[in-house]
Amino acid sequence: MPTVMITGASRGIGLEFVRQYAGEGWRVIALCRNPAAATDLAAVAGDVTVGAIDVDDMASVTAASAAFADSPIDLLINNAGINVRAASLQDVDYEGWLRNLDTNILGPIRVVQAFLPQVEAGDGKKLVYVSSKMGSIAENTGGGMIYRTSKTGLNMAVSCLALELAPKQITSLLFHPGHVRTDMGGAAAPVTTGESVSGMRQVIAGAGMADNGQFFNYDGAALPW
Repeated sequence: MPTVMITGASRGIGLEFVRQYAGEGWRVIALCRNPAAATDLAAVAGDVTVGAIDVDDMASVTAASAAFADSPIDLLINNAGINVRAASLQDVDYEGWLRNLDTNILGPIRVVQAFLPQVEAGDGKKLVYVSSKMGSIAENTGGGMIYRTSKTGLNMAVSCLALELAPKQITSLLFHPGHVRTDMGGAAAPVTTGESVSGMRQVIAGAGMADNGQFFNYDGAALPW
């Protein structure tokens, strides 16, 4: 069976990715910052291996890659992310902004850099990044400057990587998961984790090099940059 690696796997969208892929018989490498506290993740049935990663820390990312050095990865899902909120210019938390940029932009790049040999060794050769339409300049409605800029930066970084990795026949995909009912999205969000992940998985399964570098809604609709 194919292998999927998921970051931010202990809760929310990441945990739902683990449940759905494990439920379909995939081998799942589920990575999170604190595996010892990830009780919901430990309860998932199937071929699930839990490991530690802090995407903000290159040494942690490198150690995680070394732990799975002999595991070809067909699909790598960069899901880990944070949201430091700022209502207006007067509320800017500059240290929080830097943390947001570090986790949401540099984090996924660290992961891809470290795990690229395993992705190249896999048959699927797909990289997925959970972004947000809040990073779309074309659809900007204002507010959320810190989070928006982190996702806009991620989108550009992935667009660059998609071109760089295309000769290796690696497909890179960006997703807006929807306004999802998670700790980050809030209890009143209209989209469940199950709906979001099922939609993204359907798009991922059908994607190929013709879709490389594209930005999708969780239901497969193309999103503007």
